[in-house]
Amino acid sequence: MRQYWTIPTLPLAVYREVVAHLRQVEGVAAGLLPQTTPDFDPKLSQVGGLWFEVPDNAPVDHQQRLNTILEYYSDRAGQPWQPLEA
Repeated sequence: MRQYWTIPTLPLAVYREVVAHLRQVEGVAAGLLPQTTPDFDPKLSQVGGLWFEVPDNAPVDHQQRLNTILEYYSDRAGQPWQPLEA
């Protein structure tokens, strides 16, 4: 199942780092979402968020590892991840 998440003010470089870390978990696919805001706002990220997909047969510790990665970046950003609709 594919999940979509955002921290609206997270910089592009950090999003790329998060995606790289998520992809290090075996079997996980991840990528960036395009920015959908029509007007440029320097306070917002250059991307709309990220997505990742965990295989149905993935061990429970995979999801725990993904949660640890996301929590780390949420703590550093000082903001929680917000779910996005598909």
